[in-house]
Amino acid sequence: MSVLYLDLGMGAAGDMLTSALLELFDDPGAELEKLNSLGFDNVKYAAERSEKCGIGGTHISVLVDGAEEHVHDHHDHDHHHDHDHEHDHHHDHEHDHDHHHDHDHTHTHTHEHHGIKDIEHIVKDHLNLSDKVKEDVLNVFNLIAEAESHVHGVPVTDIHFHEVGTMDAVADVAAVCFLMNELSPSEVVSSTVRVGFGTVRCAHGLLPVPAPATAYILNGIPMYAGKIEGELCTPTGAALIKYFTDRFDVMPAMSVTKIGYGMGKKDFEKANCVRAMLGENVQKAGTDKVSELSVNLDDMTAEEIAYAVNVLFESGALDVYTQPIGMKKNRPGTKISVLCRPEDEKSMVDLLFKHTTTLGVRKVSFDRFVLDREVKEIQTELGPVRKKISTGYGVTKEKYEYEDIVRLAKESDLSIKEVKDKL
Repeated sequence: MSVLYLDLGMGAAGDMLTSALLELFDDPGAELEKLNSLGFDNVKYAAERSEKCGIGGTHISVLVDGAEEHVHDHHDHDHHHDHDHEHDHHHDHEHDHDHHHDHDHTHTHTHEHHGIKDIEHIVKDHLNLSDKVKEDVLNVFNLIAEAESHVHGVPVTDIHFHEVGTMDAVADVAAVCFLMNELSPSEVVSSTVRVGFGTVRCAHGLLPVPAPATAYILNGIPMYAGKIEGELCTPTGAALIKYFTDRFDVMPAMSVTKIGYGMGKKDFEKANCVRAMLGENVQKAGTDKVSELSVNLDDMTAEEIAYAVNVLFESGALDVYTQPIGMKKNRPGTKISVLCRPEDEKSMVDLLFKHTTTLGVRKVSFDRFVLDREVKEIQTELGPVRKKISTGYGVTKEKYEYEDIVRLAKESDLSIKEVKDKL
């Protein structure tokens, strides 16, 4: 299983994420050419080598009409800030887009007046992206719009992206979404997000760090200030991280094949970069921890119990099973047991209280012996099918994914046994 780990010890911004991801490809130059073919008018991605604290990496600039939009200091105060971000775009020059459409209109994009509908128009009607990537881009901007709506107390439709509505920010989001789709990791794991501290000057004046929109987007995500004064994580960076990250944790056990460094512009005592690591999950045969949560029920229907079990499975439970039990006053009942990872305990407990009638949840922690697990896709005469291979403790076990067997049976009008016999 491929894993992408993002080290956010110096925060996150769209340009730094783009640069880090770009370095993970065998031919970054070819990927850069793809980015420059996305369909932006008068917008070009430019890559340059950069060094921070002795570490070499890449810095991506977005050039609009040949000039870098955020080359000046957007924060305009005397202490240092990280990265050139999307703040303080007071200049009003416009970009005329020379697109020709059947509806024959001319539109202009200014730096302070992109609403969500304008962003949607640019992405859907002018960019050479797959439907999946277009959806990703718009979902990221919707996260930002919801945050701005909450902060300013106005409807999402009235939000104008003062901080992130410029063409360079649209380009940053599109680039990250495009490159993530190209890499297609099975899992994205991110570190705790370093956000910095102090104040930042933006279109509305001086705001605390993290900026209110950034703080709203990162709600529920582990973050910390650290000792560097300034804005280390922008709203765009926060939205991209939130959208693509499957879980926030320390670096998992993985066999790393590629490492990318996406550099910011400013220099600090610590290397100013996002580090991306791409590799394969390494789950060695051994032991791990598992929690068992259980409840006793005597006042739920079979349909209600079945629904609760399905919700728990869909929410990441390792296993869920039921047992018939006898309860007080000789009433027949049902015991629901949930096996989960320790870090998932709280979410599972919340679901048990929400979807069952229980008034209490019991917990037991266990050490568990586990095999090393791997999933491979096998090409067969009936089509592709995934095979689970488990090894360790002197044994090897193989099993085809049941859902794939069922799919092949339906597609070939065969029984499950006939499909297995042909594999």
